[in-house]
Formats: sequence, structure tokens, C-alpha cells
Amino acid sequence: MLAEARKALFVMVGFLALLWILQLANVVDHYGLTHEFAIKPRSVSSLPDILTAPFFHFSFTHIESNSGPLFIFGFLAAYRGVVRFLGLTALVIVVSGMAAWLFTPAGDIGAGASGVAFGYLGYVLVKGLFDRHVIDIIIGAVMALCFAYQFTVLLPHAGVGWQDHIGGLVAGVAGGWIFRDRSRVTSRSKVAAKPATPATGTPTTTAIEPAGTSKTADKYSGPRAELHKQLDDLGI
Repeated sequence: MLAEARKALFVMVGFLALLWILQLANVVDHYGLTHEFAIKPRSVSSLPDILTAPFFHFSFTHIESNSGPLFIFGFLAAYRGVVRFLGLTALVIVVSGMAAWLFTPAGDIGAGASGVAFGYLGYVLVKGLFDRHVIDIIIGAVMALCFAYQFTVLLPHAGVGWQDHIGGLVAGVAGGWIFRDRSRVTSRSKVAAKPATPATGTPTTTAIEPAGTSKTADKYSGPRAELHKQLDDLGI
């Protein structure tokens, strides 16, 4: 997990660095890049802009307001698996972009990474429930409390792309299910389905384990096997 967390940190630092480099180029171009690559509602020729719009912003205030939540939510979404995170990012960009393309009023244009940030937030809120990680459930609850004000921009506001915010949040929640840790859920289900011990008096056959083996074999081995097992049960 520490190795994945390190990768997640590098990925998010690189992502933000890219956004800010593009912002500087945008300023030099008098924000022509934003208008060129922003989403134009229901314009077929603008469909490819769904993939580019999150990388461009309308002002420094716009990118500054997105950078903090994007980094925090992105890191928390990625720290258990960068590969899953990349798949989540693709899903969120497409769904939030399509929401903006379909429902933004005609004449407006949409750009910025706020839809992606909401996608990461939605994923963080539910992934602990789907993966059955106690720590991630706690993290999701803390993020919901600390960033409750973010949900106010899901309501219709003039000049705010609330359509892609809602699309991103929905995509993030769906991503929590799509990219859930199936191996962990399956192993927990097998443990729950283990047959009960037969009643007293019923003859049973007990397998004799070879010397030197234990019930914590393979995954939990070594002098700290029991500690590792307890940490894994807590989702750490």
C-alpha cells in the first residue's frame, strides 16, 4: 500500500503540474486554448472536447479553486491502486463531459477539472463500503464532513457548470462499484460461507497439518503474521 501511495502522490503532483503548465500557456494565448478545447453543448464537432476540457480553465481563480480538492480527492482515490485510478479518471472525464455536453444551456461553454474532482470525491465516499475497508469508510465519512460545502455547487447556479459536477459525482459513485476490490470481497464471502462445526457426537475427520505450517500460510507468515492479519482485517 505504501508503494501505491507513493505512486499516487507522484501521479497527482504530475497531474497538477500539467494543469498549471497549460494554464500558463493559456494566459499567454489570452485564454484562446480554453475556448478552443471547451465543451460546446450538443455540437457534434465538440464531442472530442469532452476529453480535453478538464485540462483548461477560465482564470487563475478557477484553477486555484479546483487544485486543492483535485489533489486531496485524487490522492485518496489513487493510494490503493494507481491502475484502478486511471480507469476511474477515464470514466469520470467521459461521464461528466457528456453531462455537460447534453445539459449545459446553448451558447455556454464548459471547461475545468471540477467535474473530475467531484468524480474523485464520489469514489472516495463509497469505495470503503464496496471494498469493505474500515479505514476507507472512515476516510469517506471525514471527507464528506470536511467538504460538505462542496455539495452546494451541485445545485443550479448561473455561471457554474453544475451539470458536469453532478455527472462527475455519479461517475465516481459508479466507479466505486465498477473498480471495487473483487478479490477482497470474494475472500470475505468465502469466510462467511464456511460450514459450521458439526454437532457433538458426529464423527469427523481432521486433517493433520504438516509440521512447520500454520493457518496463516503464504500471505501471513513470519513472526508478525498475526499482526499483519489483524491489520488486513481492519483494511489497513
